[in-house]
Amino acid sequence: MWNHIAAQISQVTGKQFASSDRRSVGGGCINQGYALSDSDRTYFVKLNQASELAMFEAEAAGLQQLQRTGTIRVPTPICYGAVGESAYLVLEWLQLGRGTSAAWEAMGQQLAALHQTKIVDTFGWERHNTIGSTPQINTWTTNWAEFWVKHRLGYQFQLAQRRGGHFPKQDQLLTLIPDLLAGHTPQPSLVHGDLWSGNAAVTQAGEPVIFDPATYVGDREVDLAMTELFGGFPAAFYHGYNQVFPLDEGYQQRKPLYNLYHVLNHFNLFGSSYESQANRMIMQLLG
Repeated sequence: MWNHIAAQISQVTGKQFASSDRRSVGGGCINQGYALSDSDRTYFVKLNQASELAMFEAEAAGLQQLQRTGTIRVPTPICYGAVGESAYLVLEWLQLGRGTSAAWEAMGQQLAALHQTKIVDTFGWERHNTIGSTPQINTWTTNWAEFWVKHRLGYQFQLAQRRGGHFPKQDQLLTLIPDLLAGHTPQPSLVHGDLWSGNAAVTQAGEPVIFDPATYVGDREVDLAMTELFGGFPAAFYHGYNQVFPLDEGYQQRKPLYNLYHVLNHFNLFGSSYESQANRMIMQLLG
C-alpha cells in the first residue's frame, strides 16, 4: 500500500517520492493519520476502509473550494485513492505551532472574508459529503429554514431513531424551526462546516489554518456557533471576525439550534452519552 501511495505522490507532483520514514500521528476519531516522508518532503496521509473513499473525495473537493477563495489557509490535497482494503487521502504537511493573539485575530478576519465570498444564491453543495463519518446531505435548497429542517436536524433525527435515540420533542422542534428563524435571511456563505478547536490551528510561521472540513453553502453562523460548542476559540478570534463581518442580531438565540446538529451527530457517532445534552438543547429551544 505505501509503495502505491508513494507512486501516486510521484505521479501527481511530477517529482520522485520514495518514502523513507513513516510514523503514526493524530488522525482524529474517524481516520488513522500518518506522516510520510522522504529525504526532503513530508505529507500527511489519512487512512480508512476502502468503502470510505467517497468521504476522502468529498474532503479533497471541499479543501479545493475553500482554497480557491484565497481567504484562509487550508492544507492542499495531493491525491486520494484506494488500494486493497484501504482508502487514503494525501495532504500537504503543515508544521503547526502555538498561535499568538494576533494570529487568532487574523484567523477571525480571514474566516469572515471566507464567509463574505459569494459562491451561489442557494444553500447546499455540489455533492453530499460527511460530518465526521456521518453522511451529510447537501441537496440545493433555496429556503434556509427548510434546508435546516430537512437536511440537517431532520436527517440526524432519522439516524438517531434507527440507533434507538429517544427525543420526544423532536417533531415539535422541527415544526417550530421556521418560526425560530423567522426574520433571519442569511446570505448563502461557503462554510467550513465542522469548525471546532481541533480543526483550526496556527502554523509555526504564524499563519492561521483550518482543516478537516464538512464544506457546504449555508448560514455563516453555523461556523461561529460550532467554535463555541467545545470550549470556544480565543477572544481575539471573535474580535477579528466582528471587525470584518459583524454578527447579526439574534445570533445567541440561533446558536443552540445550529449546535444541536453537532450534538445529534455525536450521538449518532459515539452513543447515548449525548442524548441528554441534545434533549436539554431541544427544551431550551422550545422555551
